[in-house]
Amino acid sequence: MKLYTKTGDTGKTSLIGGRVDKDSLRVETYGAIDELNSFIGKAISELDRELFKDILIDLETIQHELFDAGGDLANVMKERHYKLTEQPIEVLESRIDALSDEAPPLQRFILPGGAPAAATLHIARTVARRAERQMVTLMKEIEDVPTIVQKYLNRLSDYLFAVARVVNFRLNVADIEYIRSGNVFKK
Repeated sequence: MKLYTKTGDTGKTSLIGGRVDKDSLRVETYGAIDELNSFIGKAISELDRELFKDILIDLETIQHELFDAGGDLANVMKERHYKLTEQPIEVLESRIDALSDEAPPLQRFILPGGAPAAATLHIARTVARRAERQMVTLMKEIEDVPTIVQKYLNRLSDYLFAVARVVNFRLNVADIEYIRSGNVFKK
């Protein structure tokens, strides 16, 4: 099988059950999810396998869930079975709570950065937010899309923030507080 098909040479792409323009909002949205998945893959490559074993398990699971989300958005068949469910969102919430307890208390906004893997996770967080914004627009434009994807992306961006902080903490790299921030996070 050849890697190229030439079927996209006219500016159209295949979905599950149809074809659309490559710049359609649906394609842009799952394209942002694919970009997010790539940054998570980059973060995985930057993490020590022993020190971050728990996080690596999380991130690899998330990569599969992002593939599910993209596939769900690409499905335009009349009868659909979506793969993404509420269960991964519940897992993310549990992990966010655990990671938040591990990192030092947060009082001010922080600048994205720190260790290379943490910086990559902050990039992934911003891509997740962009994908979520695109998903919200898509939900306004097309009623028949899996809205669970928006909820998942919202929770995932929170997870990515929490995990970036823990990566810095475990590597003994301090988060840099935004100097013009007041105390915005209260326990």
